[in-house]
Parts: sequence; structure tokens; C-alpha cells
Amino acid sequence: MTQTTNPPILPTGLADHIAKAIDAAGGWIGFDRFMEMALYTPGWGYYANASRKFGLMPQSGSDFATAPEMSTHFGRALARQVKEALAATGTTEIWEFGAGSGALAHQLLDALGDSVTRYHIVDLSGSLRERQQVRLQAFAGKMNWVAELPAQMRGVVVGNEVLDAMPVKLLARIGNRWHERGVARFQEGFVHADSPTALRPPFEVEGGHDYVTEIHPQAEGFMRTLADRLGAGAAFLLDYGFPEHEYYHPQRSMGTLMCHRGHLADADALADVGDKDITAHVNFTGVALAGQEAGLQVVGYTSQGRFLLNCGLLEGMENASLQDRVMLQKLVNEHEMGELFKVIAFGAKGGPAWEPLGFAAGDRSHTL
Repeated sequence: MTQTTNPPILPTGLADHIAKAIDAAGGWIGFDRFMEMALYTPGWGYYANASRKFGLMPQSGSDFATAPEMSTHFGRALARQVKEALAATGTTEIWEFGAGSGALAHQLLDALGDSVTRYHIVDLSGSLRERQQVRLQAFAGKMNWVAELPAQMRGVVVGNEVLDAMPVKLLARIGNRWHERGVARFQEGFVHADSPTALRPPFEVEGGHDYVTEIHPQAEGFMRTLADRLGAGAAFLLDYGFPEHEYYHPQRSMGTLMCHRGHLADADALADVGDKDITAHVNFTGVALAGQEAGLQVVGYTSQGRFLLNCGLLEGMENASLQDRVMLQKLVNEHEMGELFKVIAFGAKGGPAWEPLGFAAGDRSHTL
């Protein structure tokens, strides 16, 4: 096993908890387990602690902004698609995964009115759940919070920036041999440590140069579970990422793993655990195949910019403020969020054939 980085100094609390897990596992854990503990350990993990996380500016104490915080028009545009999906599938409930600050839920409920009889939020974070409950008090009669999926569910599933926060495995090709890159302890720090593995990326990476990347067994497992539980309805997942042939491009040799804190990005996931977000871009081909093989129907895939424009994002914007116009440009412009972010949609197993509004022009399903 080869150590690959100089160790940062361990803080207490969460880092001690992870260090004990490493010791109990014989001195090494996979990066996916490290990432899960860093993000979701109750009370300590990034998404389980009381830090602000979501907001437009670092002065608020936040770390990053998601689309619903940037503009209420994001939720209103998505609501048009959700309303169509509810009607097409004969359902009246929404299931949102990882609802964050509750901003998107508020926008959808406000726009959809009586089209929605029940709004379920699936969130592992107790602190975020408390904030959502305060923000969504006006809709208390429709709200339901759960920590896990029921055996069967019906309705439209929504997930904005959920897949990127699911733990990933790291793979490293060093000297033309593949290793799983995990985490070990060295003196008073965490270090990456490589162990030979039979695991491979799903797409062959050309060349013999050293190469680091991610694979996504947890996101793919999520899709299989969703296929099994969703008896009727549809799912819309919005996130940043690429189809497989772009994800494993030979020039993407350092992978996509990234951390966010104070509206700044860095690539050192082993430092300041619990104090910053850890994410990886989504392999949308893997997500699509996992869902399809489990019985879901892929009914659309396109860029976020195209999807929002198809859903009428710009309608009624003639008298919009300058700030609104700036935020909408960020959501749809190719050099901002419009191209990097994608939207993929699924129909439940055995559901009706239909063509969602958001993919009426510019559908890229053929590129997956």
C-alpha cells in the first residue's frame, strides 16, 4: 500500500471518529467510506452539522449557492415540468431528495398549489430538516419528512444537486496498474493510500499515463432502489456532470473530486473534515444505465440551460430586475451553469409513454 500525500493535522471530533474507523479496519478504508463519514456522520458530518452551507455570498457564512437560492424562477420553471409529469403519470405527490435549505420545495409548492396533495422530503440531516420545517411552515399540512424510502412510493421525484454528494470510490492508474485510492493515517494526519484492485472505470481510458478518477456505485445503487420503489410516477435529477465518454476523457487525469467552503473550491478532501462539502461530478451514462437496467425508462437528458428554457424560464421576465436577469443568465449560459449542469428524467417501470416539456428541444439522450 502506497501513501500519496503529506498529512494535514487532524482536528478533534469527526476526525477522531474517522481515525478510529481506519484503525478498526486495519489501517485503511476506501474513499467512499471516508466521504460518507465526512459528510453524514450524525452531529459532525458536513451535512449533519449546524453550519450555514447554502447562500449567495460568503459574508452570510455560507459555502455555496444552488439554483433555487439564486432565483425563484428556477423553481417556477421546474414546477411547469413537474405539473405536466404529475398529470401524465396520474399522481399527486412529490418526493424531494436532499432538500437543502427548503428553497426549492417552497418554490414548487407555491407554484403547484392544489396539484400536490403531499410533499415528502427525504433528508438524512437533522439540522437541515429543522431549517426546512421553519421555511415551509405555510405548507405544513402537506409536508412529510422521512429518513429513508418506503417500500412503495408514487409521485414525481426531484433531486437538485443530490447525486454529486453521494460517496464515490477513487481509482488511480499508476505505472499502468489500477489501484483503489483510499485513506490511511500517518503520524497526526490523513493520507491517501493506494491498494491494487480489480476495479476499473466503466469506460476504457486511453493512454498509459497516470490517471485518477471516480466510480459511482452508490449513485447507481440509488437508481436501482428508486426503480424498485417507484410504483408510478417520474424522476427529474439535476446536477453537474458528463456522459461517460466525456467523464473518462484521457485529459481528465485528475478526476472531478472537489471541495467547497466559503464560496471557494479546493481539491484536498482530507483536510478540515466536516467543515466543507465534498463532491464529485456525475457520470450520467452510469446513472442512466443503472436506472434503465432496473426497469426505469429514460425519457430525457439535456443541459440545464436548455431544460429551463424549454420550461418557460424567461416567460414574464420583461419587467424583471437587473439582479433577476443576472441570476437567470447564470442558470442558462453555457459558461456558467447552463452547460455543466444537466437534467436527466426517468419514467416509472410500466408507466405511460410521454415526452416531457423540458426536453422538447435539444434532447441529448442519444449521447449517453
